[in-house]
Formats: sequence, structure tokens, C-alpha cells
Amino acid sequence: MKRKPKFPSNDATAPKKHHWATGLLVSMEDPELRVKEDDKVVVIKDKYPKAQFHYLVLPKANIPSLWHVKKEDESLLLHMAKVAEDLTKEHKDSEFLIGYHAVPSMQRLHLHVISTDFNSPCLKTKYHWNSFTTPFFLHSTDICNQLRERGELKKLKSEDSAEYLNTTLKCHKCSATPKNMPDLKRHLLVHLSDRRSSNTSD
Repeated sequence: MKRKPKFPSNDATAPKKHHWATGLLVSMEDPELRVKEDDKVVVIKDKYPKAQFHYLVLPKANIPSLWHVKKEDESLLLHMAKVAEDLTKEHKDSEFLIGYHAVPSMQRLHLHVISTDFNSPCLKTKYHWNSFTTPFFLHSTDICNQLRERGELKKLKSEDSAEYLNTTLKCHKCSATPKNMPDLKRHLLVHLSDRRSSNTSD
């Protein structure tokens, strides 16, 4: 059985109908995953969340990926960022990252809104971890500023993307360098426990 790549190269060619990479289009219509919508975007829960809270903000406009965004889409990206920020306010006890993957694995532009606890059984591999905790993760603010100032987005080199995904595991909150994913996940629980204790004492 041929295995699908975790982070396939972005291609302007649309995948076949019902191909796994078009799953977001199906998820946008799933009432169990939909969180909210307006005239420009749909917000869904990530079907395979990599943290306690993991949302995706998707435009209703047919934009295949971040690298198809043009200068005239600046207002849409700013709107997506605003919707994302509003989402984080609903979880005041959690910290969030808001941004895009340099090499998206799924068709349709989507903005990740993910809590930094990374407490989820779906967080399984080094690639999952590094896709959110290295420069492979492109922060929304930086992307919006780049589009405003340059009029276009500068794509990360493929060799740099690969290097980031293969980076040695490192905690995003301290200097710990866990030896493998089980070790990392045990370590993350310490930070989660510390945060809960802090919130309880406040």
C-alpha cells in the first residue's frame, strides 16, 4: 500500500475529487466540526487536533493555499487573523499560536489557531511538533505584515522547510531537549500542570 506523504509539495493542480488532501472542503460542511462562520470565513475544529484547542479558519473564497494569496487578498487575511484572535479570547486560561504551515498538507488556505499546551493524542510525530514550534510555522502577524509591505509573500525554500521539520526535538517553553516524542509528551505535562497550578492560585 502506497503511503501518502505527510507534507506533500504544494501544486497548483487540483487533486482528484475525494482525494485525502481535499478533506478540509468536506470538514467545512460538517456540522460537528463547524464552530462559526460569517460572510467571508468558516471556522472548524481540526479533525485531528494537535492540542487541547485547535481550530482552522478557512476562507469561503477558493484559495488553494497560502502561496496563492495575492495583494488583493490582504483584507481577507486580516479578517481571518481577527477571527482567530476572537477565538483565543474564548479560552482566557490558554495561550495560542496563530499562523500557517510553510508547506500545507491540505488543499484550501487555512489558518491554524492552536493552544500551546500541545496536549493531544493526535500529536504523534516529530514532524507534527516541529511544524508548530520552528520557523516552519509562519505566524499570522508576520504574514500579514509581509503582504502589506511587499505586496507578495516570500515562499520558504523547500530545503529550509525540510530542515525545520527534521530539527531535533526541543521544548517550546524551556531549554529541555527530549530524546523522543514519548519523552517530550511527558515533559509537556509538567508545563501543563504548572500552568494549571498558576491559574488556580490567581
